[in-house]
Amino acid sequence: MTTYRQPGLVLTDHRFPVPLDHARPDRERIEVFGREVVAAGRAGADREGLPWLVYLEGGPGFGARRFIGPQAWLGRAVEEFRVLLLDQRGTGRSTPANRQTLPLRGTPAEQAAYLAHFRADSIVRDCELIRRRLTGGAPWTVLGQSFGGFCATHYLSAAPEGLERVVVTGGLPSLHASADEVYRAAAPRILRKNEAHFTRYPQDAERTRAILTHLLEHEVTLPGGGTLTPEAFQSLGILLGSGDGTHQLHLLLEGAFVPTPGGPRLADAFLEQIQAQLSFAGHPLYAVLHEAIYAQGRGPTDWAAERVRAEHPEFDARAALDEGRTPFFTGESVHPWHFTTDPALAPLRETAELLAARADWAPLYDPERLAANEVPVAAAVYHDDMYVDTAHSLETARAVRGLRTWVTDEFEHDGLRAGGPRVLDRLLALSRDEL
Repeated sequence: MTTYRQPGLVLTDHRFPVPLDHARPDRERIEVFGREVVAAGRAGADREGLPWLVYLEGGPGFGARRFIGPQAWLGRAVEEFRVLLLDQRGTGRSTPANRQTLPLRGTPAEQAAYLAHFRADSIVRDCELIRRRLTGGAPWTVLGQSFGGFCATHYLSAAPEGLERVVVTGGLPSLHASADEVYRAAAPRILRKNEAHFTRYPQDAERTRAILTHLLEHEVTLPGGGTLTPEAFQSLGILLGSGDGTHQLHLLLEGAFVPTPGGPRLADAFLEQIQAQLSFAGHPLYAVLHEAIYAQGRGPTDWAAERVRAEHPEFDARAALDEGRTPFFTGESVHPWHFTTDPALAPLRETAELLAARADWAPLYDPERLAANEVPVAAAVYHDDMYVDTAHSLETARAVRGLRTWVTDEFEHDGLRAGGPRVLDRLLALSRDEL
């Protein structure tokens, strides 16, 4: 363990050995990294009396958010908890899983078999091993953001005895929906977010048409070696799911072109910003396992988002331009072409194809156990969340005994970050029946 200080906080870094396959605990082990955070004023003997809160980041494939001091919700959490910021297996400083390390596993089939152990079920079993080590067996509080909420819902299904309470922000999953059903439910929301963006920034419609026309006529390479195809550019629509995303997208588009001796070209600065938004180098598991988080033994996911995209002519750039329409941006989805346009994903293309074809994923949720739930649970459900369907979330909320919801249109999907301490404070109060 390594302990150090930041303004207002004392941090201790932990590494936990866990089985790769929890069904075979005597075989291969990997490491999971966690950062313990305590308020500076409670870092002495007082810390031993603090209850634990473990934070599960959104994703899949993202390490826990890095804070400097008691920022955002963390300042509220350390008022009463020892917080563990957990890098879920394969992410952050946990044993990495990416284009550089996965070839050590062997063939693409062996890589796919390895990554099959990186879903919510394995993450929760990691949490249970870590909890017993840190708390001496006492239950802890789980805060799950987005995909972290999916993990928390599985936790309620699989190991409720480890939970003091659960707080979920933008992450109540459907207990039953397939990947196709998830993306079909998302499509109308993505279209609405596009319409709202072009209503707010009508000048962006012409800019979007000009950029896509250029990309259809020219091959454009990003600074990191990736290819900026029209589809890749349209995937910038993922920004529209956050509170300030429409403004970020507008600021990005306004600097797209510069004059050159050969005519207008996409600006180097624009391409550098595009690279930062589109590269999966820092979170490849987000792409490789994205549809697998919805798979529950009902056949393969088989690139569900690509099928649903084809059902909506608003996303067909060439057809829209030919008809004088503005092509729309897509949302939070992963497609086969991501594994050709992004150098961080290209070596994993065959592995991703094998995972997309896998049909024997285990179910993640136990409706009967959730219906008998006794753990206090509170969830923020964002009214028109682009990433997680509101109707699916509310259906699940009704299926989990005792779960209390806060349905709000004050925030987008990133409400936990954007809302500072207020979101966590309200949800903790709801879970304690103080509101």
